[in-house]
Amino acid sequence: MIQQAYERWLNHPNLDPSYKDALANMNETEKKDSFYTTIAFGTAGMRGLLGPGTNRINLHTIRKANVGFAQYISEHGEEAKKRGIAIGYDNRHMSKEFAMDSAKVLATFGIQSYVFDSLRPTPELSFAVRHFNCFGGIMITASHNPKEYNGYKLYDEKGCQLVPALAQQVIDKVNAIEDELAISADPSEEQSKLITIIGADVDEVYYENVVSIQLNPDVDKKAVKIVFSPEHGTANVPVKEIYKRLSYDFVAVEEQCTPDPDFSMTPTPNPEEKGAYELALKYAKKENADIILVCDPDADRMGVGVLHNGEYVLLTGNQSGSVLIEYIMSQLKEKGLMPEHPVMFNTVVTSDLGEKIAAKYGVETEKTLTGFKFIGEKVAKYEINNEKQYVFGYEESYGSLIKPFVRDKDAPQACLMLAEAACFYKAQGKTLVDVLNGLYDEFGAYEESQTSLTLAGAEGAAKIQKILGDLRTSQLADIAGTEVIRFEDYKECRIVENGTESELSGFTKSDVLKYYLKDGSWIAIRPSGTEPKCKFYYCIKGTSVADAKAKTKEYQEAVAKLIQ
Repeated sequence: MIQQAYERWLNHPNLDPSYKDALANMNETEKKDSFYTTIAFGTAGMRGLLGPGTNRINLHTIRKANVGFAQYISEHGEEAKKRGIAIGYDNRHMSKEFAMDSAKVLATFGIQSYVFDSLRPTPELSFAVRHFNCFGGIMITASHNPKEYNGYKLYDEKGCQLVPALAQQVIDKVNAIEDELAISADPSEEQSKLITIIGADVDEVYYENVVSIQLNPDVDKKAVKIVFSPEHGTANVPVKEIYKRLSYDFVAVEEQCTPDPDFSMTPTPNPEEKGAYELALKYAKKENADIILVCDPDADRMGVGVLHNGEYVLLTGNQSGSVLIEYIMSQLKEKGLMPEHPVMFNTVVTSDLGEKIAAKYGVETEKTLTGFKFIGEKVAKYEINNEKQYVFGYEESYGSLIKPFVRDKDAPQACLMLAEAACFYKAQGKTLVDVLNGLYDEFGAYEESQTSLTLAGAEGAAKIQKILGDLRTSQLADIAGTEVIRFEDYKECRIVENGTESELSGFTKSDVLKYYLKDGSWIAIRPSGTEPKCKFYYCIKGTSVADAKAKTKEYQEAVAKLIQ
């Protein structure tokens, strides 16, 4: 089957010539990994390694996805085709080519498209969908993945990534396409008129909306020195522009401002990893900066470093999220701006600390599965019925949304609000770490961390499934000697607590396991939807920060033994 699929590609008359040599030089392992399956949609759309093959991101698999999406749009009638699709892309290899090719494929179906003239952040694509009243959107990006990756995300008319029920409708159409190589992207002259290039006009409206999130616009913006890095990605222009307009004191890491698909001047473009901060830290020490802000390539995630007691402390996504919650909600309360039925959203693998802070200010927390699409879906729902009013949404993976004129994680918004919070607290003689420590004093110390097991290829995928399957069937009584008091299985939709099994409802089925421990901690396990990884999430509660750190190490070692 693999050899047959390989030969079909190698000998197909419509194969893009750029893939011919790579195919001809594949060894057996490469053939297997490239053709053993068809690349699938995960928690963040379709994402994978660049290269030829059915299990790779390339012109032909992108075209196949676009035909499925075009058929889905066409089923919704002429009005949907006329409203069209907004298309954005990041700095990665082939991103611009994939974006323009997507527009051409859609045009052959008579579908209007609005394509950005150059790279733009993912949140601005989400904004553009709503700005133009489009039927949906496409974003070409692999987010924070390594340089060898690219991806394809689909958005609905609300500017949200497609939730599973809608994505499945597209996937079914995609999977029904037998020959992705036969698809052309050759619109007629008349069809080509359906492609509209957009740019500065959208930027301006987006910037105006970002500026509107300020809670204390008169704060002393020169009090805090900021070092900012876009990690060669799309945050470069919008974040710098917003800081300039509002007169913040910032220095950009110039070596990382160029839109480089090879990420030449950074060990990693992922703010979850320490390597992303290396050059920014050098800048910060030279400038004696108060904070470091680092964005991932498509500008939906933001990482934070804080100068505290002479050292730079890197905050986790949970920690920066908690600080933002405290700042935003305290200010909404103080200024009488808190809505009547406020609600915050986070995920089942996000720390408990944020929920406790929100409760202090009378804000309800609703949890979703991993993937901001689920938060976006809830935002859209409450916007219609107004039963609850949105005040904040965030994930542990360094992504947040301040105001929902965007329906995805929005790093430019986060960069502005974090900078404002730093200035506000500095006037009180506090760093953002002081604010975090104050929250620990109030609610207990939490150590949140994440580990992962990378297992690539067909064998790796099978191994990950075996790990999850074995854990699912084994009834763990304790982890590292601490009693498991509750077990949640989001795939089989069940809860086991005090020896009693009940139904877990309110969530789309997902391969997630979560263990609640007697000491107030929890551990969650899920396969990544975007990388060949099994991820382990730890939210560990201790009597102090040191105690929480020590317990985290014990729990991580115990879980590592469990999956050997």
